[in-house]
Amino acid sequence: MGEAPKGENQRVDEEDAGAAFVLQSKGEWWHAGFHLTTAIVGPTILTLPYAFRGLGWGLGFLCLTLMGIVTFYSYFLMSQVLDHCEKSGRRHIRFRELAADVLGSGWMFYFVIFIQTAINTGVGIGAILLAGQCLQIMYSNIYPDGPLKLYEFIAMVTVVMIVLSQLPSFHSLRHINLGSLLLSLGYTILVVGACIHAGTSKNAPPRDYSLEPKKSAKAFSAFTSISILAAIFGNGILPEIQATLAPPATGKMVKGLAMCYTVIFVTFYSAAVSGYWVFGNKSNSNILKSLLPDDGPSLAPTWVLALAIIFVLLQLFAIGLVYSQVAYEIMEKKSADVRQGMFSKRNLIPRIILRTIYMMFCGFLAAMLPFFGDINGVVGAIGFIPLDFVLPMLLYNMTYKPQKSSLTYWINVSIMVIFTGAGIMGAFSSVRKLVIDANQFKLFGSDVVD
Repeated sequence: MGEAPKGENQRVDEEDAGAAFVLQSKGEWWHAGFHLTTAIVGPTILTLPYAFRGLGWGLGFLCLTLMGIVTFYSYFLMSQVLDHCEKSGRRHIRFRELAADVLGSGWMFYFVIFIQTAINTGVGIGAILLAGQCLQIMYSNIYPDGPLKLYEFIAMVTVVMIVLSQLPSFHSLRHINLGSLLLSLGYTILVVGACIHAGTSKNAPPRDYSLEPKKSAKAFSAFTSISILAAIFGNGILPEIQATLAPPATGKMVKGLAMCYTVIFVTFYSAAVSGYWVFGNKSNSNILKSLLPDDGPSLAPTWVLALAIIFVLLQLFAIGLVYSQVAYEIMEKKSADVRQGMFSKRNLIPRIILRTIYMMFCGFLAAMLPFFGDINGVVGAIGFIPLDFVLPMLLYNMTYKPQKSSLTYWINVSIMVIFTGAGIMGAFSSVRKLVIDANQFKLFGSDVVD
């Protein structure tokens, strides 16, 4: 097992099809900003009021702010470690290479592959599921008694994703991800406006911000919400995003992070506050469903919600593409021949087949297990927390070796300990809720469980 990581840890060689075809290093810092924003600022922000209902106002604000500060700090440290390695002649374009090199452990290489695969698949499932739900919302409002079911809309989305998945490289998504950034701002403005309209109208729902009455249920809900927040802030693919930058990449990623977190500040707080203010502990895992209740009139102008849903739907395609890149890079590295052209018959046919199978797998699971909010929680606990809240601090301490008496060392250790504990509890509570919700629907059901 130790031999593979040693080979992988070396500088990218000329035979590496994954690097040559998928992780092309051609981008500028603003392209990295587009990729980062698409990876973090997605329709999962519509889940923020749902996360707040397990925390309440005070703890919700505190956790949202702390998650923002810690993740920015974490991604900054990760970028610093990558820059340090590049200056030392070891430019890493994959998270698994970086972890195995710095920590000097073969098993860490495979651990990161496993976690990234869980994240990629989880986000792929969630993106397809939410896109199918968006189509279902529009359809059910046009044809209330229409025969189409959720899994049929998921199948439609999967077909589109199969077509888009053939875009060959991460860098080729830069214009799509600029559009994604603009779409996220667009639907956030529309949803916030819709929530304000709903909260001030005569049909405003009664507001109740109380938490679960039992202490155990309250604790489980809180940890599930923390896991959801971790998933919303997480990306788990920062080294792969930094790999798209034209070398030298030093300092460019910080500018991309600044762009991304400016968008985060605008979108996250406005969506969380407006949604939770209107719906309180009745907030749905998709706030659009709360604004379009099944048993009453729309709580906002239909055209506003329809436009927001269209924006969400379009951005979901970009998100699905971004989070598929690590999987595609692994496939390409194993199946492609770098000595032949990217679009040669030898490389094109395996690419079409493998990417189609991957998307069909994600679509099948999305149709079979329709509970978007719960998937978010599990992915956050077992995927994003280790990669985004633990490993970057460990990698920094191992690379720069700050003195054990220094503030930096203890901040990093404290973050690792706190979020390891939160990840364990979050995983337990998220899986618990998954099991509870599993009793509420049939396989390939037509309703998303909240």
